[in-house]
Amino acid sequence: MSHIGISQTLGGNAVFNFLKQSNTAQLSAFGGLNVSAPGKDVGMGFQNPALLRKEMHQQLNTSFNAFVAGISNYSLTGAWYLEEAKTNIGLGINYFNYGNIDQTDASGNISGSFRPRDYVVQVMASRSHKEKWWYGATLKFIHSGYGQYRSSGIAMDVALNYHDTDKGLQAGIVVKNMGTQLSTYDGTGRKEELPFDLQAGVTKKLENAPVQFSISFHDLHRFNNFYNDTSFRAGEGDDDFTKKNTLQKIFNHVVIAAQFFPHEKIELTTGYNFQRRQDLNGFNISNGLNGFTLGTAVILPKIHIRYATGFYQRQLFHQFSLNFNLKGNAF
Repeated sequence: MSHIGISQTLGGNAVFNFLKQSNTAQLSAFGGLNVSAPGKDVGMGFQNPALLRKEMHQQLNTSFNAFVAGISNYSLTGAWYLEEAKTNIGLGINYFNYGNIDQTDASGNISGSFRPRDYVVQVMASRSHKEKWWYGATLKFIHSGYGQYRSSGIAMDVALNYHDTDKGLQAGIVVKNMGTQLSTYDGTGRKEELPFDLQAGVTKKLENAPVQFSISFHDLHRFNNFYNDTSFRAGEGDDDFTKKNTLQKIFNHVVIAAQFFPHEKIELTTGYNFQRRQDLNGFNISNGLNGFTLGTAVILPKIHIRYATGFYQRQLFHQFSLNFNLKGNAF
């Protein structure tokens, strides 16, 4: 006799999950998550506002991602330093275009088409405390539209960053997406959870070698973050989800990355996302290099050009980012 479970879905159950996607090529090359890496990329401040610095004044990051399944992603982030307030501020938008999708009835008859969209607009700010500490916050307006179904929300991030330039050590912690839906897809008052996340990370640059390593952690507020769509799995007799061992559950929170600097104008980056590997692996198919990401950057005086790619089964994404100063000055 089959049994249909009604327990809570643990992974992927939040609304506005597009907030987890990378807004800049450098972040994608790191494995899709990093809250501690130092650098001059203002796009990294989109995910951790405490990474905004005075040196990013009037810097602009633009990014385009040719994602899998014909999805395109556009992002724009800028920052300014307010001298009188001793505060860095930033503005950013991350926009997702899913193309045209046929609208059908329950029998599969096409009645038209619609163009689903997701986007988030946010304001960031950061300040320094003494010499090695920075703190920051982000306020977000979120909107999602799928034909006649639309929802919006508001959320906030708070962050802390430690940076010791003498030791090449940087660490960060971010509490992300604390907020609520303003309107729901079905028009009722039954609001869904936002993709709350507690993230932390450490980056260390070696003293005698042109390389730095990062380790980042996500979903630290819950131990088991494996995806388990109970409605999709309904009727299954052998529940592999309950058989995940402790080591698997630990590594499912980890993203590791390495960044190499073979020349002052060249950066090479690679990352590995354990959870992405688990989520994309399938039975009876080649899983290849799921979870791995690669990136490169050309650092010129007035413009930084970055590229990132990663593996999704047999598909690759291609993300390009440009960083430049609004006045055309050198970095």
